[in-house]
Parts: sequence; structure tokens; C-alpha cells
Amino acid sequence: MSDDIVFEAKGLKINAVRDDGSELPIVKGVDFKVRKGQVVALIGESGSGKTTISLSALGYCKPGLKFAGGEAVVLGEDVTKKTTEELRPLRGESVAYLAQSAAATFNPAIKINEQVTESSVLHGTKTQEQADKRANELYHALELPSPDTIGDRYPHQVSGGQLQRLMAAMAMCGDPSLLVLDEPTTALDVTTQIEVLKAFKKVIKEEGAAAIYVTHDLAVVAQIADYIVVLYHGEIQEKGPVDTIINHPQHPYTKRLMAAVRPTPQAGMGEDDGVDHSRDVPALEVKGIDAGYGKGPGGQPLVQILRDVDVKVERGHTVGVIGESGCGKSTLARVMAGLLPASNGQVDLNGVQLPSALESRSREQLKQVQFVYQMADTALNPKQRIGEILARPIEFYHGLKGEAKRKRVAELLEMVELRPEFAQRFPGELSGGQKQRVNLARSLAAEPEVMLCDEVTSALDSIVGANVIELLKKLRRETGVSFVFISHDLSTVASFSDEIVVLYAGRVAEMGPTDQVLSPPYHPYTRLLISSVPEMRIGWLEDTMETQEALAGISRGVKITKVGCPFFERCPLAIEGTCDTVDPPKREDPHGHGHIIECHREISELGGA
Repeated sequence: MSDDIVFEAKGLKINAVRDDGSELPIVKGVDFKVRKGQVVALIGESGSGKTTISLSALGYCKPGLKFAGGEAVVLGEDVTKKTTEELRPLRGESVAYLAQSAAATFNPAIKINEQVTESSVLHGTKTQEQADKRANELYHALELPSPDTIGDRYPHQVSGGQLQRLMAAMAMCGDPSLLVLDEPTTALDVTTQIEVLKAFKKVIKEEGAAAIYVTHDLAVVAQIADYIVVLYHGEIQEKGPVDTIINHPQHPYTKRLMAAVRPTPQAGMGEDDGVDHSRDVPALEVKGIDAGYGKGPGGQPLVQILRDVDVKVERGHTVGVIGESGCGKSTLARVMAGLLPASNGQVDLNGVQLPSALESRSREQLKQVQFVYQMADTALNPKQRIGEILARPIEFYHGLKGEAKRKRVAELLEMVELRPEFAQRFPGELSGGQKQRVNLARSLAAEPEVMLCDEVTSALDSIVGANVIELLKKLRRETGVSFVFISHDLSTVASFSDEIVVLYAGRVAEMGPTDQVLSPPYHPYTRLLISSVPEMRIGWLEDTMETQEALAGISRGVKITKVGCPFFERCPLAIEGTCDTVDPPKREDPHGHGHIIECHREISELGGA
């Protein structure tokens, strides 16, 4: 075995064990190598075996699975034959695992530095003093803010992107030979993702570590991987250097994955469904909304998030709401749904003002505005069958019982392209995409006017996510329902929305018809978001980090301000003494129908430059 091979899968087979003891092949004889200083990406859609294969590097199988053949060789030793006791020094010391959710990885009650250094101190590879020194070096290398003191904070006191980088510091503190990165940027917004990718790439290169990078996002793979392994149903379809796979794919499945890569958002991506559902008044309208959390003096919120927000949702239209984490997107949806009463302003449904609090709304009003939650996993009761989950709103809103109720459940399943027998299944028996369809069907059961979709595709792989968007388009055509589609994924919003609202720090930075918002002139923040969507091109990350937008604004978090423009500190076009002290005016683009940009700069200064 060559000295530089850190991990090798040799004919690796992993089976699922059924209740009757029979076995079902999950991973079917996989071969690939990971060398020192190399990042090997495992790509494929959900269920392709990416995570199962990557966990074999830790000698670990999920419950219900077993190693059934072949070898997983780490630093010359086959880990599939080792006991848990024998594996203990390997895990964390030789191989470190980075999960998708940093928030779930950290203990909220323990300071960050203690958690980052814990593994290397427990394994005895470093003293506490050495571990602290190493952690501090990593905080600097990962370009974390206040690197000398960030370890004294608790996990909730840093942003999502910072926590993701701290998880990398935790994994690397013990100087492992191999890192297993499992979708570490999937849940991040575009600007944070760039920052994290840049930090990961830099540290892996400088430390000479080897890495297995699990993802379904080919545009991300193009930025970080040296070698790609394409998986489908536990089998390798194609493998090779990143340049070969990205630019000259051979296998039809690889080409299909390429086709599902989110294109760079631009005008003309959307489509008109050709059906006019419009009425004299919008389906839903929010006017002059202020909202926040906590109770302050005079009934005003202690922490104000939304300030003077106006949004109009026409019947049968989709309004996309975009912005980074912490911009107020979900808060706006909660105000629309009545889950969070606004402190000022009003919400109108079909021209009639709604009570701001949920408990004051009538059953008919509740039925008209439905919320579709981001995580179908937590939104569906795992102990109820799908038929029961869908039957509840049918009975509650429409009073149907018996055969009429069963028939309606079957119709709803058909609407979301699931077979009638799904009614008998439990959520745990469904894939992520199927659960999200049930989540949508439950909201449709009320027969609403407006559906509020909060990041409904962000946890899905690109092929499944694209299928869910096609389903939403079909539902809009057939039912005339309006959508408020909240996302940090600009490409998806561009392909599905009639209008876009760009939220920044609780304020509307820009709004208007999709094609206008995605063409110059842009608000500087919209421009930053568009330029941060990864392209499936090697070298894109390095090129992007050199742009004016990135240099000014990528690495700073969202800060809610009471005066001036909240984007001031991150804006390459900021005017000192004006932007930081005076609220920006609403400027109407003379060439755009209802295209409004909130900025101190004249529209003519916000061209394509």
C-alpha cells in the first residue's frame, strides 16, 4: 500500500438487515482511494449511499446495517473487522466527522473552546494547554471574528456560519489524518456558504489533511474537490478527477445530476402558467408592518426585526422572499400566518383586514392562510399514519367524515403525486422528498388562498428539490393558490416566483417583478446575493472572493440597525455620513413595473457596474 493513501474502500459491501433476518444490499461493492492532501467528493441524490459509505471510514454502520464484505482501510488497517473498543482511539484521533448540523453538534450549555478541545484532551494526544494553542491557531486559520476570545462564548452567541467553522476547528483540533465532511454547507445561505467553503479549503490545503466530502451539490464540489465519485443506489456510476467529471461527464446519471444543478439566477428563468387567476384585490397584503420579539415598553417589541414592510401577493402568483439568515424572512411569514402579531401595520386577506393574532382569527380565516414548515421530519407526527395526518385538517375545516374523508385523502395524495397506499404508511417509511409532499398535502387539505412555504426545498437534494418545485407550479395552475416562497436559494426563487422581495435586516431592500429584480439596476445587497450563487466552474470560488462585493460584504453578518441603511457596513457603494445616519429613500426604477430599490444612490448609479 502506498504511503500517501489515507483511506481505501476495497469492494466495500454494506447490507440492511430485515426483521426476518434476511438482508438487502445497500452498498454494493465500492472501490475508491483518498490520498494525503486530497479531497474526494461522494455525490449523488438522497438514498445513494453517500453517508453510509463515508461513515465506514469510522468503522461505523447505522443501526440496522452491517458490513457484508470488502474492506474499509484507514492508514493500512481494515476498520470493518474492529470492535468498538478497538475503534475508540481511531475515532476523533485519526478520523474526524463533521455533521450537517453544527447547531445539533454543540452542547448549548458548555463554552465553545471546551467543546473544541475536548476530544484531543480525552484521547491524550494533547494537554489542555496544547489543545488551547491548537484551537486558537485554527480560529485564526478559519478566519473567525475575535479569534482570541471566540472560544469563551456559548454556541448561541455566534452565527450559523461561524458555528459551522467552529465545528471544523473541533474536528481538526486533534490533527486527524482524515476528515469526513457530511453536507457541511447545505443548510447555509449563499454568502455564508462561500465563507465556510473558503475557510475549509484553505485549512485542508495548509494542514495537508485528506477529506471525504459528502454532498449533492455539484457546484460546491467544483470548488473544493480534487476527485469525484458519483453514486446511485449504492453503486459507483463514474469516478475521476474533478475537471474530467465536471467538464466531460460520461455516464447518463452524472449528466442528469449536472442538469439539476441550480443555474445562476437571471432574468427570464421563470415561466408563465398561462392561467389568469387575478382579482380586483390581492389575495394577501401586508402594509407598514413592524414586528419583533419580547415585550418592551408601550407594547413595542424588545427586539424589533421587521420595519415598515409592505408586500402584496396577487391571486395565483408566487412572491419569493429572499435574504440571508437573520434577515427576517421567517418572521414575515409568521406575521402573515398570525403566529406572531405585528406591533404596527395590518395584514389583509382578499381586501379584508385580518386580526393580527392567530387566536382572534375565525376558522374560515385560518383555513385561508396555511403554513408549510421547512423540516417535514419535525412537522409530521411520527406515530400517525399519513392518512390520519391528512384527515385531521379535512375534518377540522370541512367537516368531512367516513368515506368522503377517505376519498379526499386519496385525492390529496394524488395531487402531490403519491399513490393512495401511502395513506397506510408512517412518516418514518418515507423519503425526504415524499415527506415534503405530505407536508404540502396537509396544507392543501384546508383549500387555502395562500400557502406560506418556509425553505421547503432547502434540505432536499437538487433532483428532489426540482421535482417539488415542479409540483408547486402544477398546484398553482390547477388550484389558483398563491404562494409566499421563503428561501435563501436565489436560483429556485428565480425559476418559480412572479415577484421577488429582497429582505435585509428586517427591511425591504428591493422588490418587484422577478425579471426586473434579477437585471441591473440592483440594490448592492441583491448584487451580493446573485454573485454568491456558486457556479459549476473550477476556480469560481477564488474569482468570486476577489470581487468588489465579496471584499466589502461577504464576511460580515446581518446587523439590525435603528438608523440609516442596515447594509451600510457591507456596501461597496456606501456614502459615509448619509447611509449610516439617514433612512434610505424608496426609488422607483423608471423602466421596471413596480420595481422599487431602497437606496441613497440614484437608480442610474446602480447599473450593471
